[in-house]
Amino acid sequence: MSQAYIGLDVHKRTISIAVAFLGNDEPVSYGKCSSDINRFLKILRRLMKKYSFEKKDIKLCYEAGPCGFVLARHLLRLGFDTVVIAPSLIPRQSGDKFKTDKRDARKLARHFRSGNLTTVHIPDESDEVIRDLCRARTDAVDDCRRSRQRLLSFLLRNGHHYTGKSNWTEAHMRYLRELVLQDPSQKVILEEYLQTIDRNMQRVSDLEENMRTLQVDWTRGKFAEALQGFRGFQLIASMIITSELGDLTRFDHPRKLMAYLGLVPTEDSSGDRRRQGAITKCGNSHARWIFVEVAECYRYDPKISRALSYRQEGLSKAVKELSWRAQKRLNHRYVRLAMRRLHKNKIKVAIARELAAFIWELGQILRKESSVPDSQRYAA
Repeated sequence: MSQAYIGLDVHKRTISIAVAFLGNDEPVSYGKCSSDINRFLKILRRLMKKYSFEKKDIKLCYEAGPCGFVLARHLLRLGFDTVVIAPSLIPRQSGDKFKTDKRDARKLARHFRSGNLTTVHIPDESDEVIRDLCRARTDAVDDCRRSRQRLLSFLLRNGHHYTGKSNWTEAHMRYLRELVLQDPSQKVILEEYLQTIDRNMQRVSDLEENMRTLQVDWTRGKFAEALQGFRGFQLIASMIITSELGDLTRFDHPRKLMAYLGLVPTEDSSGDRRRQGAITKCGNSHARWIFVEVAECYRYDPKISRALSYRQEGLSKAVKELSWRAQKRLNHRYVRLAMRRLHKNKIKVAIARELAAFIWELGQILRKESSVPDSQRYAA
């Protein structure tokens, strides 16, 4: 049993340390040190020497934040029992009007000792690399969209409007490059916008190629490939979901995955009254966004298209059956909700919530298949 619980208030340049011993005594502050890992470890060893602690005698925690999980992974590799805490679920008193680093560290240590804190999943380094790559691709797409919108707004202010069928086709790009403006400075602005768009499009292409390369040796690459056997999940969506969710086996029920994605409704019920509101929007917003976008694909009738059949090549029979069952169930659900004249966004969120359950089941299937010989796994 741990003899001390250490709370760390981690910031970009400093770490405040507090220690809560077994019992009901108030936590004590041990001071503040640099956020450099080597310097922090030096202070931690000094603390252990002062109180005659061993690694098994202490447990450490700090809040999830912009500093990431580097410190937690380093401490875990060294054998320290370390957890990362969800900051939004830390108990807070309405009458507490003082907030300092020292107080925050003592509060963490106190609640950690009492067992009132909720831990978050610490992703693997490979998962975090893929996740950063996927988010960089999303940023590049967003920059490309913004630069295109700025160009169209610039042309509209100057009385130019493309009358073709659609924007950003080859014909539209030829129109933009051959466009004659009154002032030479405006032509320079147009060229700058066009070059910015080309650079952003090249960024997106390079990042997507890097994603295809890393998927081959990724430890969760098989799950991403199996996820592409579902309607609406191609390379980008499957890798984003896989990197954001990580190990699905940590969710022992699909409802917990739905809650992690923030897709469950809020509730304010008391006595005989039951009132549910909007979704919580807690947890991983990036994964929730992809789920809601993919849910739009299930408005169409169930069908194994040519592209989907190509993506399903090499997948096991159980995965294909799950994909087809998801199509039928979610399309039926989509149609029923549309007949009730619900708002389109509410329908997409409801479909995304049920889609999360099918993705959770896919994780269970792949876990079982990992212990089954290949001759049985791909039997027709």
